[in-house]
Amino acid sequence: MSRRTLSALALSLSIAFSAHAGVPPAIETSFPGTIVLKVDATNVGQKIFRIQSTIPARPGRMTLLYPEWVPGNHGPSAPLMQLAGLRISAGGKQLDWQRDPVHVHSFSFTVPEGADSIEAQYEYLSPVEPSQGRITMASEMLGVQWLSMSLYPAGYATRGIPVQASLKLPEGWQYGTALETASKDGNEVRFKLTDLETLVDSPVFAGRYFKRIDLDPGARVPVYLNIMADNPESLEAKPEQIAPHREMVKQAYKLFDSYHYKHYDFLFALSDEFGGIGREHHQSSENGVKPGYFSEWSKNEAVRDLLPHEFTHSWNGKFRRPADQEVATFNEPVRNSLLWVYEGQTQYWGNVLAARSGLWSQQSARDALALRAAYYDNVRGRAWRPVQDTVHDPIVAARRPQGWSNYQRSEDYYVEGQLIWLDVDTKIRELSGDKRSLDNFAKIFFGEYNGSIGPSYYTFEDVVQALRTVQEFDWAPFLRERLDARGAGAPLDGLQRAGWKLVYTDTPTDYAKNAEAQSKTADFAYSLGFSVRADGGVSSIVWDGVGFKAGLSGADTIVAVNNRAYSGDVLKAAVKAAKGASAPIELLLKKGPTYRTVKLEYHDGLRYPRLERIKGTPDRLQAIYAPRK
Repeated sequence: MSRRTLSALALSLSIAFSAHAGVPPAIETSFPGTIVLKVDATNVGQKIFRIQSTIPARPGRMTLLYPEWVPGNHGPSAPLMQLAGLRISAGGKQLDWQRDPVHVHSFSFTVPEGADSIEAQYEYLSPVEPSQGRITMASEMLGVQWLSMSLYPAGYATRGIPVQASLKLPEGWQYGTALETASKDGNEVRFKLTDLETLVDSPVFAGRYFKRIDLDPGARVPVYLNIMADNPESLEAKPEQIAPHREMVKQAYKLFDSYHYKHYDFLFALSDEFGGIGREHHQSSENGVKPGYFSEWSKNEAVRDLLPHEFTHSWNGKFRRPADQEVATFNEPVRNSLLWVYEGQTQYWGNVLAARSGLWSQQSARDALALRAAYYDNVRGRAWRPVQDTVHDPIVAARRPQGWSNYQRSEDYYVEGQLIWLDVDTKIRELSGDKRSLDNFAKIFFGEYNGSIGPSYYTFEDVVQALRTVQEFDWAPFLRERLDARGAGAPLDGLQRAGWKLVYTDTPTDYAKNAEAQSKTADFAYSLGFSVRADGGVSSIVWDGVGFKAGLSGADTIVAVNNRAYSGDVLKAAVKAAKGASAPIELLLKKGPTYRTVKLEYHDGLRYPRLERIKGTPDRLQAIYAPRK
């Protein structure tokens, strides 16, 4: 679909939405003037961003909007509560503003005669502890998400609002961003003029300890890994650790046969304090993990699919975008019907690129797939809720913690979407005699208009047509059956067609052990039907599983197992000892001030998922994960 067609649709939706909410509708005319946005990020100790925005204005009623819908989060999750101290003035005179009682992200006021601009001053208060939200300003680093820093005039499409942004950093700090730098004066950076949509899509990471690594040396279109860390030791990466990151870039180009950025910047934070993140942007991505990514390389394989996932989004989600996500402003609802493509296929290619580049071994890629297949094969919420309905979760649940996620379901379009795309890939391979694959789809679908940055939109019908171009087949019902189905069992046909089956053994894979260590939990999901945190807290209860039937809930803490103080190893030993025996496993539980004992009637031993080869079948997983020459 053309940008012009979609822009007209977006503007018509804007008018309808704004009329309902009492906000001036966005028009296609460019905003008359340039917003000058200054952000002072030097108050690291108190985690306070101070912002000054000068906005051209005309006498009369004016409305400013604080963004509501966050690109990449797929929902109305902008941190309005962190906006504080709003003061609006014109010609040195304070103006009284009123918040719209329905559209609470909207602030209206009257611009006096003779004024040609207004000045808005306010603070963005980064959470000071995780319970308040994601920490974006830490002792040694910070992240500037321009969406959180911006107020903009209602009545204009965000891509038509010019912004001149500048950022003041703590002394001596360095930064990474997809924005182009216009000038630097001491610790103040002035960026080149851009539009608000592009600005919001171009965050900044900065830190005291910083290193930039060129992941495609000598390339005309560079790709950089910008690393910030809590300490200089965490920045040190060995050549053999950088090599698979460089190979990831090469394998992505071989897969998509294109690029859609002027340069690409991974913004990569290694920190215990700075909030973890994985968020896509067109020419960059925000990535945050714990400090041992390089220094404890062997222990962190489970998180090495993050960068290939976010890199894939430059093609899938940012260049090719679902048509129903095209809106004129950040305050109009998006529609998420195709997130199983946007996120599900990105999840698939992110894992494939991790394997093809060497960030994962093929064994680890299979073990990761086994964990995900097992989890979704045991999701009890499948009985009442299809995966297509989970595309609404960013709005319905807003990524809040859930008490019964196994039954409620939560954004399952990511990984169940991955399983569906494995199904599609292996079906193409089977039908074509292994002459074609989903790689061919990637080149056709994401490789168009090589070098262009402007988005290209698609519908469900466009996806089906591209698949038919690769391999003639009735793809629409194939996809809808998997997206709309209710009932037990994840879509695992792709595994079998790939020559593998899901089995359970009494020992976890090395990948599963690392994943447990990363999450600091003990996983009994496929035996007792729950997991346990390091402090004994019960989590991830399987609906109608052993623990559920015994009355466990997420508010319980395991104090003792068979009269021995709880530890993960003690509970594992008890499950082993109960195998084939008649005595139940006894748990002493604490909930608030109350203690109680429950008995688990379970005698089948420990169970951990892994993949097992189906004899006499082609190993298509090996072909999928093999690096492209």
